[in-house]
Amino acid sequence: MTTMQHTLTVFGLSAVAVLALLYSNPDAAKKVSEFLHPEAAALASAPAPVVVAQAAPAPAVAPEPVVAAHDAKMLGNAKQQQNVTSWLAKRYRVAGDAANMLVSTAYMTAHEVKLDPLLILAVMAIESGLNPFAESPMGAKGLMQVMAKVHHDKFQQVGGAQAALNPVANIRVGSQILKDYVKRTGSVEGGLKTYVGAADFESDSGYGARVLAEWNRLKQVANGKKVPTRTPAAPTQMVVKRAQPEAPAPAPAPKAEAAAPAEGHTETLAANL
Repeated sequence: MTTMQHTLTVFGLSAVAVLALLYSNPDAAKKVSEFLHPEAAALASAPAPVVVAQAAPAPAVAPEPVVAAHDAKMLGNAKQQQNVTSWLAKRYRVAGDAANMLVSTAYMTAHEVKLDPLLILAVMAIESGLNPFAESPMGAKGLMQVMAKVHHDKFQQVGGAQAALNPVANIRVGSQILKDYVKRTGSVEGGLKTYVGAADFESDSGYGARVLAEWNRLKQVANGKKVPTRTPAAPTQMVVKRAQPEAPAPAPAPKAEAAAPAEGHTETLAANL
């Protein structure tokens, strides 16, 4: 009887210990349950595939790919920017790193203002020959030859009028002005004519045609076509034409007398350069 009592005591204590272990360790309790009742465990795990199958179609198509596609179209790819950078550097004799910075800034600004980056670069090329420190006799400054005194409100957002010679600020303000003019006139041609200050004149002295021609060349370059590079016309010549009002053609003069004005015009261009 004593031996039986001790045996039952040991079994009771062991049972209590096992129950305490199973209570404190859910994983062990689950394994014991599966060992004692394998059929119930199989039934419990059966509905899982059904839940997974129903949850699979849940994700919906997000709008991000559409935005990404638009961004890619606006910014172009790395190869296109590389082609444009290399071509502009050779055409306007600009250091590769500097040309890369200008092209990258033009593309990023174009994305912000929703304008073709190649159009911005074409205006920069014709206006200043990609010279960030260019200044006209009328006070137009920088890459896009912006009149800081006229558009001082736009420069307030990028550091004030003194930022006109800052390439990034000049590109941003010039692009905003161009975008406003294009939107106001309803066409790129009209926007360019207003940008050059010829909105009230019949002709813009060929400025728009030069920008559009450069724009077309840049499009071909971006698409990988071989476009020859050649020394561009001096950008200051365009500034002189913009600064002077249209006047009737001078009366014919002897060759000896005509030589002096031509020489003076050459000195004016050299001084501007």
